[in-house]
Amino acid sequence: MATTTTNFGWDIPQSTDLVKDGATAIAALGQDIDTAMVDLKGGTTGQVLAKASGTDLDFSWVAQDDSNAIQNAIVDAKGDLIGATAADTPARLAVGTNGQILTADSTAATGLAWATPASSGGMTLLSTTTLSGASTTVSTIDQTYNSLLILVTGISFSATAGAYAACQINGTSNLASTVRQIGSGATVNSQGIAAGDFQMSYNNYVLNNTNNAFSITIDNYASTTNYKPYRLTGQYINNSSVTETTNGGGNVITNSAVSSLKFTADTSSFNGGTVRIYGVK
Repeated sequence: MATTTTNFGWDIPQSTDLVKDGATAIAALGQDIDTAMVDLKGGTTGQVLAKASGTDLDFSWVAQDDSNAIQNAIVDAKGDLIGATAADTPARLAVGTNGQILTADSTAATGLAWATPASSGGMTLLSTTTLSGASTTVSTIDQTYNSLLILVTGISFSATAGAYAACQINGTSNLASTVRQIGSGATVNSQGIAAGDFQMSYNNYVLNNTNNAFSITIDNYASTTNYKPYRLTGQYINNSSVTETTNGGGNVITNSAVSSLKFTADTSSFNGGTVRIYGVK
């Protein structure tokens, strides 16, 4: 008399069965196995066997990218990442550009975004301007930095005497409070200016040498509530071929943001010279 298997209940013959009963039990066992394993039939190259439901021996053949797996086609290029737009919803995040970093961004579809890291202490060249005429103005200065670094080099005048180079804030003179030191050879002369321009060279000296170099730093330049501390330093060769130095500092006496710089040639005109303005974080 046949009994059944423990897990699936398939008929199996017993040692006490008659020959005909044993053969019947073997046939039933084979049929049970055949029926139970029918899901293993079929399939194509590259497919894998997956559970179709929680029922025992219920399988189906599926592609390796089945609907419950992250699809190969979701990524398109080197560096792509996989994020999620919602629960159980994977999505592609395209690779960023060189130097960017991945940041959390709740406004982005995947909650992630590539962003350029904020620099700290670095400098960015904002503009390069050639000096010409009686004055040259650099306007529309970016207001997103902490300080400005202004480098002025290679000033050349049309006159042969009686002029000097200066810089005005927002096109207005009498905004800079400073004390400057003027050096001539071994002699150092102190010149105090209660209020005035950034006077880069001393009165009545004409600059015509590409080795002239001046540096002006203005801190807190974008503030609309406070004065702005500044520093001025430089060296130039005057019209007598004597090397002069200029150093000083003070405040830009205005509560307005520094939005433009006007470079003047006093009673002369610029024949050349370059102004480079850098934003400093």
